[in-house]
Amino acid sequence: MQLTRRKLIVLATALMASVPGLSFAQAKLKVAAIYTVPFEQQWVSRIHKALKAAEARGEIEYQATENVANADYERVMREYATAGNQLILGEVFAVEAAARKVAKDFPKTAFVMGSSGKPQAPNFSVFDNFIQEPAYLTGLIAGGMTKSNKIGLVGGFPIPEVNRLMNAFMAGAKETNPKVEFSVSFINSWFDPPKAKEASFAMIDKGVDVMYAERFGVSDAAKEKGKLAIGNVINTQPQYPDTVVASALWNMEPTVDRAIKLVKEGKFAAEDYGIYSTMKYKGSELAPLGTFEKKVPAEIMTKVKAREKEILEGKFTVKIDDKQPKSTAK
Repeated sequence: MQLTRRKLIVLATALMASVPGLSFAQAKLKVAAIYTVPFEQQWVSRIHKALKAAEARGEIEYQATENVANADYERVMREYATAGNQLILGEVFAVEAAARKVAKDFPKTAFVMGSSGKPQAPNFSVFDNFIQEPAYLTGLIAGGMTKSNKIGLVGGFPIPEVNRLMNAFMAGAKETNPKVEFSVSFINSWFDPPKAKEASFAMIDKGVDVMYAERFGVSDAAKEKGKLAIGNVINTQPQYPDTVVASALWNMEPTVDRAIKLVKEGKFAAEDYGIYSTMKYKGSELAPLGTFEKKVPAEIMTKVKAREKEILEGKFTVKIDDKQPKSTAK
């Protein structure tokens, strides 16, 4: 009997269905992501990178949309859910209500979203950038690198996700250098490098010699003026070898890989993934210092290494302070 290609496919599908645990375990998971900013923006670049890695391993089929306006977010989210994506990721800070409404309408779809809110049963999990530990470690370094005892911080918006990292950084800098003064500014945008650059120039003109680059544009200003910068979320040391001393690096792989695994196993539930961004779970780390490896004072690096060890062993806790940081410069 001659079997057509169609009959072979039907036969193979029936065979897979008859073998327990084979059907979905072997199939690629359909995953989608929705981002309100470009793929290269610090925050979403880390989610995108982790999902691209899972795609490269052959675990998932991945599609994503960048630069989605808040007004369009719900529509795009619904389209991805309707198209049969089993896992959807993104950041919903400005569209919380709409996103949670979509999740309620698609209870069999798994959602893992950057959010300040709580998980929503049965299918809406949340994550956040709890990378205050390496941010604190970069502060220890910054305190030891400033010559003018003036450090500048330029952030996007004064929300918990930004505030906690700035506060941890400032606490670290104060620990190694009690004389340090801070200038703090927010540009009220997630992606406006020229505005961040302008705010940085204003601080440098007032004597700041180390900049905390919470946004793109800050390191460019520091480079132009011959000052130093501390990176955040991503490692830009290779791009700024004479400017970026250290960076707090966010790794989204522990969060993304856990979600993929649970969806594949049929065990996904609403939970808070925040803990998987901590150093203990390899969700964050102090990025390699690169060209500054030998330029940071030895006593400072001894302190950094000791604190890093204590954090990993659970002997030292970096305080989570979500309050808006204030300037202390006179």
